[in-house]
Amino acid sequence: MSPLAVSLGDPAGVGPELIAEAWARREEHALPCFFAVGGAELLCEAGQSRGLTVEIAEIASPAEAAHAFAGALPVLDVLEGGYTPGEPSRGGAELALASLVEAARLGVSGAAGGIVTAPIAKARLAEVGFVHPGQTEFVAAACGVAAEDAVMMLAGPSLRVVPLTVHVALAEVPRRLTTELIVRRTRIIARALRHDFAIAAPRLAVAGLNPHAGEGGRFGDEEARIIAPAIALLRAEGINVTGPHPADALFASHARPGYDVALCMYHDQALIPLKTLDFDSGVNVTLGVPVVRTSPDHGTAFAIAGKALANPGAMIAAIRMAGECAARRATCA
Repeated sequence: MSPLAVSLGDPAGVGPELIAEAWARREEHALPCFFAVGGAELLCEAGQSRGLTVEIAEIASPAEAAHAFAGALPVLDVLEGGYTPGEPSRGGAELALASLVEAARLGVSGAAGGIVTAPIAKARLAEVGFVHPGQTEFVAAACGVAAEDAVMMLAGPSLRVVPLTVHVALAEVPRRLTTELIVRRTRIIARALRHDFAIAAPRLAVAGLNPHAGEGGRFGDEEARIIAPAIALLRAEGINVTGPHPADALFASHARPGYDVALCMYHDQALIPLKTLDFDSGVNVTLGVPVVRTSPDHGTAFAIAGKALANPGAMIAAIRMAGECAARRATCA
């Protein structure tokens, strides 16, 4: 398997220090070989901010990463920038975007076995030409995949969830939901769970949109009009999908063992339970694209950057999960 490419994220955020920490704890967590895309000097400084001595090995190509990884953090020698934790800038956004673009290019070309993206500040990136709602859509475009076919799954030790609508206003959600959307995305999810997560017969639970899943139409008709027909179509195809379930009971401890992923109707319906249960180990995984892509499920955390306060668990989990998925794809290729 080729090494993983890790983009820097916004250099004023916690991304660089967590990349450095992940490398320092590579043996403890049995992490696969990875390299950072640019930022050799700032990664060294970021590591020092956490009291780490991180040796850096500047590499000219991903192929050199495996030889260096045991004794130093490999860094592709293409980009550099200053380390100013907690002080985002236009220059930092340009570096973050350049690192992301190069990491995606390496993933698409096959030079990297997968990509792990550190957190970005979307508003900052928009100032330097980033036109996508987020990194999921960017990766989809880089792979030539339609944005609606790139599915964001959040995965932790306790729970996997997929928001079927993502960064849209809550008032927009009922208008965005269609039977076709649910069917199309559920097919992608089921296929990815089989191929990337080795779940031979995935069990998918679909949440309702309204309180009590509509309670027979008393609190809304989307369940009967949109969601239930989608579930019927999917079950006819042999996909093990159930619902619509009342969302207020779907995430209870006794309910979670009954499914492999919960499909939710909107952003917070999925992310509140995931972050409550697995905040420091949650991973954002992009399904439906030909490149393995993961990211820690948290933001740039500018307020604590450089203060050795950020928990590295989600970054470590993202690197480990990307390696596991890439290895499964390599085995099946």
